[in-house]
Amino acid sequence: CYRMSNTKLYKTLGVNKNASDAELKKAYRKLAKEYHPDKNPNAGDEFKEISFAYEVLSDPKKRKIYDTYGLKGLQEGGGDGPSFGMNSLFTNLFGNGFFPFETGRQGRQKGPDSYHKLKVTLEDLYNGRTVKLQIDRKVPCETCDGVGGKPGCFIQCVRCEGRGSLTTIKPLGIGMMQQITTTCHECQGEGTIINEKKRCKVCKGKRVSKQTKMLEVHVDKGMKDKQNLLFRGEGDCEPDGIPGDIIIVLETLPHEVFSRHGEDLITVKQISLLESLCGVNMLLHHLDGRVMHIKQPGNIVIGPDAVKLIPGEGMPTYKNPFNKGSLYIKFEVVFPDMHFLNEPELQKLEHFLTAAKSEGFIARKDIQIPQGDHVEEVDLLPFDQENDREAGREKQAWESDDEEEGHHPTCVQQ
Repeated sequence: CYRMSNTKLYKTLGVNKNASDAELKKAYRKLAKEYHPDKNPNAGDEFKEISFAYEVLSDPKKRKIYDTYGLKGLQEGGGDGPSFGMNSLFTNLFGNGFFPFETGRQGRQKGPDSYHKLKVTLEDLYNGRTVKLQIDRKVPCETCDGVGGKPGCFIQCVRCEGRGSLTTIKPLGIGMMQQITTTCHECQGEGTIINEKKRCKVCKGKRVSKQTKMLEVHVDKGMKDKQNLLFRGEGDCEPDGIPGDIIIVLETLPHEVFSRHGEDLITVKQISLLESLCGVNMLLHHLDGRVMHIKQPGNIVIGPDAVKLIPGEGMPTYKNPFNKGSLYIKFEVVFPDMHFLNEPELQKLEHFLTAAKSEGFIARKDIQIPQGDHVEEVDLLPFDQENDREAGREKQAWESDDEEEGHHPTCVQQ
């Protein structure tokens, strides 16, 4: 026998040994609210001890065994085996069946992390923005304080006798047998089942309920695509555990004008041939609403695919928003359609271009054409790689020649 007086559980709840059920319940509710993981994340072990003490003392049979035999008697079922499924209770509360008052405290299990995508625009990442995001999470049921029902709602599983598993013997042959252990489907391996009359009507005995919470997400200037924002302790929380984390993943939406490369911004602007030669005068609306007046003098030619930059007009640096990258502008020169000028007009254009005596402008008549039969005048035709069938056949012809040369090396005679 393990006859011994024990008052540890009573002291945990702050009541005397003769406390009534109502006094026990009142003391438990007060302490549970004070040490609940949602309100006091660092008091998880205390919350376990409080829950364990109330689970024992609120059940008349368990309380009697505890008063007579102490914690050891509870572990061994008061000398008559695990009559009340206490092994399963210890495992659920403290892990590995250890007692919180005798073998040290065990770490609580953290809930799973939850990932949520948040779509943001390039303007959001440039200017910063605060977004309210509604999320659903699991928390211990407030109605039953994460117990699952009224005091004493869990009873021993009859099928497995509180063990949580079933053992069967399978004969394999003469003198040979195999022992097979399976999880009890009646109690799902818990060793206890809930009394339907005492089951919590809110959580249905699951000990957790869904809670909707509004998170305030601060998108700071300079944050990047796929950047994670951590909300520690705001995720799902199992009974007697600690909440997991919520991780917000930023997803940048495509922009019509700008593309981002690190701290730099790139935009593509189409200009006419006239603007290419005579100068650019345009407006560009930036991400913060400013209108940028872009001018390029006429004496500086902008060639096709030319790239110009404006320092300090790129994206702000994260956590250092006054430091910005550059804005790059790539110019695409749109040439006029065919036959846009007649011959007299072309001569006038040529006259103006050659009058500048700029290097690179050579009049058509200045070209020295050799004389003789070896000189032949040819015409240029438009080439459309996708639609012109004749051009396609020519393309296949020279591509095949190249392939043959590449795949058949020439044999060199020694």
